[in-house]
Parts: sequence; structure tokens; C-alpha cells
Amino acid sequence: MTRPLLSRPDDGPTHSADWWRHAVVYQVYPRSFADGNGDGEGDLTGIIGHLDHLARLGVDAVWISPWYPSPLHDGGYDVADYCAIDPRFGTLHQADDLIGLAHDLGLRVIIDLVPNHCSIEHPLFRRALAAGPGSSERDLFVFRDGRGADGAEPPNNWPAHFGGSAWERVVGPDGVPEQWYLHLFTPEQPDWNWSSPAVAEMFDDILRFWFDRGVDGFRIDVADACAKDMTLPDLPDDAGSGMSGLDKFPGHPYFDRPELERIQRRWRAIGDSYADTPQGPRIFVSEAYLGPTPRLAAFTAPGRLHATFNFDALLTEWTYSSQRAMIEATLAGYGAVGAPCTWVLGNHDQPRVVTRYGRRVTGSPYTSAGLGRPSPAGPGADLALGRRRARAATLLELALPGGVYLYQGDELGLPEVDLPPEVLQDPIWERSGHTRKGRDGCRVPLPWSGTRPPYGFSPEDATDSPWLPQPGDWAGLTVTAQEDDPDSFLTLWRTALRIRRQHAALGDGRLRWDPDAPDGVLGFRRDPGFACWTAFDTGPIDLPVGARVLLASTPLTGGKLGPDQTVWLAR
Repeated sequence: MTRPLLSRPDDGPTHSADWWRHAVVYQVYPRSFADGNGDGEGDLTGIIGHLDHLARLGVDAVWISPWYPSPLHDGGYDVADYCAIDPRFGTLHQADDLIGLAHDLGLRVIIDLVPNHCSIEHPLFRRALAAGPGSSERDLFVFRDGRGADGAEPPNNWPAHFGGSAWERVVGPDGVPEQWYLHLFTPEQPDWNWSSPAVAEMFDDILRFWFDRGVDGFRIDVADACAKDMTLPDLPDDAGSGMSGLDKFPGHPYFDRPELERIQRRWRAIGDSYADTPQGPRIFVSEAYLGPTPRLAAFTAPGRLHATFNFDALLTEWTYSSQRAMIEATLAGYGAVGAPCTWVLGNHDQPRVVTRYGRRVTGSPYTSAGLGRPSPAGPGADLALGRRRARAATLLELALPGGVYLYQGDELGLPEVDLPPEVLQDPIWERSGHTRKGRDGCRVPLPWSGTRPPYGFSPEDATDSPWLPQPGDWAGLTVTAQEDDPDSFLTLWRTALRIRRQHAALGDGRLRWDPDAPDGVLGFRRDPGFACWTAFDTGPIDLPVGARVLLASTPLTGGKLGPDQTVWLAR
């Protein structure tokens, strides 16, 4: 196992209280990052053994997806204990070691908070089932009598995100069906009742538990759904059932409720109470597919959350007009509340960037009205084209004002994996009636070294195969294979992050559109002395006279910018 370095490759991250305004954060999906004990699943030993990779990459922080005890009905987002570590991954003592070592390397640590729902294995839900209707135990969740004869129909028509109804009926100890409970996701994920003061107090304690152990912040899962209209009205027939943000109309009974502000300010006050500690105040970043931009930016108004993921960047098609409109709307929306933009191209819920950008339809159109609905992407992907575009998008993203979140493996240019049905574990596969394969294709374990699976993901003497199978043609995508390749994805990311850390113009701040950029080229300047040009379907294009190339997403031909290329310039 590789031992972590004890120093960073450059000057280290800033330790200012507003580090989150410009940080590059690396997302670790623990089950798929690195397997330290040979059981085929990633764990804390594996993460600790590869923190050197993150330090050498040049990121500022690591975000670790759920590491809590869980029956894994939804990839760990069904939490059975918020103040412990899943034995599959390790121990609380190892988590402490990981946090301490990350801090020694200059890396901040963010972990997941899953406040909308828990697991059916959570002790409080078990007690609620046993306590029966009308009990205080059931008040921690959303239990209701059914409608129709003998309460046989769900309390309302709310759909579950992964398919089917958002209600599950309980069968009493005598075998007689009784009340229903709410689950916006799977039946194994009952929703908390945030109108109960006891729920809010419990999560206060959870935040302090991890902050006291040195965690620097939380990524808030489904941050726009905790509060519900407790009169539980039916949705309109045309409301849709998605979580994309396009179906979340103003006044929605369980998305973007006004009660969220009180919850967010309560959390912010707890994070700010750590301001006098050596680490400074703790931070919150929200996951919410919500639009238009000003609506989501309101989450980051003074005294609320620090940042929100900008999923418009992830979902917007790869065209000049849509990218420019999205960037302008994002900068304006967050600038209005004094918050930084937080750019995202990939995560554990979306197809890999390389594959997405290689498809006929690369995303949704973006106009002055906001993000539109995409056309069907169609089968297959041109991975060579996808890689070229993904490299260009990487430099564009890293040059924009604000922070950036990077999903593990995107620094290697990994594609989406088309897995066979028999290995799929995402609940979307079953609950969609086998019509949607779900998200497992972007969660395949990382390739670290070697020429065949498990590519260094597990130790050489491992007895178990990786929990999801890796393709047989990934030998050229491993960290080791890309290490000394000047044209590799890994080298591009390392070089870009080094320049970003050293150049005074990059990180938080402002941009101005470059009047010298030709038609069809997305060009902007940042002071002092930096410009970024991205070409989409135009080229070759002469670079501005007197400009010096700092970095290009792919080699320039004849010193000119070609289609699907980004170049950083000193001007």
C-alpha cells in the first residue's frame, strides 16, 4: 500500500476562514476509491493509503460520501447511525486518523449529512414501528393513516424519486395493515419529520459530534427537501416526478419550502460557533437540483449556507450559447447574495463526463429562461470526442470564479461503464422495472496500477473481486500509467491545479468577457493578466497577439485554437 506523503507538492492551501470560496474539493466515494483489506470494497485504510494522490493532485479538500453504518439499500444514503463508521469501511478511530492525516497534508475534510431520511435499520425508526400509531416515537417520522376503504390507499399521490409511490404501509404485529410512512426515495429510507423539534435537536448533536472530531464541513444531501407541507396536499396531475429541478414548482409541498431557511440558519450558527478554533468556522455546501439560479442562490444568502453545487454547469449542453448563458446567470445569481459560485462537472449520481460529452446530446439547452429539458441522448458515445471535450471543460471550469468539486476518477478521464444487469445494485434498476440501469456505471472502483483488474484497487493478495467489475481495457487509465505521460488527463489536472494555486487571478473573484474573442469562442479575462478561451465547433483560430500560452487542454495545431479546445493565456 502506498504511504501518504507528509507534505504537499507546492505551497499548500490557504488557511483563511473563507477557504471554501475558492477551494478545489475532491469527492471520494468510499466503496469505490481504494480497498485496503482485500474484501473487494473500498475502506478507510484505502483512503488513508492514497491521500498522497490527492495531495499531489493539488486539491484543497476531500469530500467523503457517506461512511456511516448502512444496509446499502441506496449506496450508503440510508443511514442507520449518524455517529459511527460502517464496519465495512473501518472504525471511528480510523476516521480520526484519516482526518488528522488529511489536515497534516493541508487537506480540509468534508463529509455527508443525510438529513431528509435515514434507514429502516435506524434504531429510532425501529422504535417508531414498535410504538404504534399516535406515539411520540412516530412523530419523528411522517406516519399517516391511509385513504379509502380501510385506509388501503396512500395518504396522497406523492411519487418516490426511484419509482412507485412515496408511501409504504406498515403491517402491525398482529399481521393487520395499519398506517403508512413517507419515503421520497426507497421504502428503506423513511423521511424524518423536520416539524418535530426533537429531529432538529438530534441533528444539532450530529453536527457537533463530527465538528468536535475535526471535520471541516458538511455536504448536505437533498438539501431542498427536508421541510414538507404537513397538510400533505396532493400534487397537481402535471407536476412530474423528477428531482432534476424542472418539476420543483414554487409552492411545491416538499421542495424548497420556506421552512428550510430556519433549518439552514440553525446549522450555520452551529458552524460559526467554531470560529475561534484553529480550523475556523465549519462550512456547509448543499446538494439541490433547483432552478432558476436566484432561487438556489438564496440558500447562500448571508447567515444561511456557504455554498451550493451549481448543477446547471453539469447539466448544460456543450455549446457556446448555452455555456455562456449558464455562466452569466450563475455569476449574476450568486453575486447578488455575495456568495461564490461552485462549479461541478461530475459526481456519483451522473454519467461520467467523458461519456456524457461524447454523446449526440451532451446536456440541456440553457437560455435566458434557464435550463431546458434535454432531448434523448441516444445510444453509444464517441469517447475520443468526449475526452477532448472533457479536457476543454476541465480548463474552462477551473478558470471560472469560485470553487470546484471534482469526482474521483474524472482526473483519470474514466468513462461510464455499461455494466451487465446481473451486477447492478442501484435501487433505480429494480424500482424502474428494469428500464433504467441507474448510477452504478459511474461508481466502478478506481484503477490505480497494473494491467488487469483489480488494477491495484485491492491488495495483490485480495481474495475477493471488486464489488462492481472493472473493464478489461483500463490498463492505460490507471494512475501509474498516466503518472509520467505529459498528455494524460492526470497530468492536465495536476498542471492546471498547480497554475490555479499559483496564479493570482484564479480562484474566487470576477471575470470580464474578452472583446477580442472571435465569434463562437467563449473568452474571458481575469485580473491580473489571465485569459481563458474555449472553442466549441469553430476553428482553427488565431490566438491574440502578444499572448503567451500557459496551458492548453490538448496540443494546439500550428499555434491555433481548434474545435473543443480550451487555452489559458497570459495577457
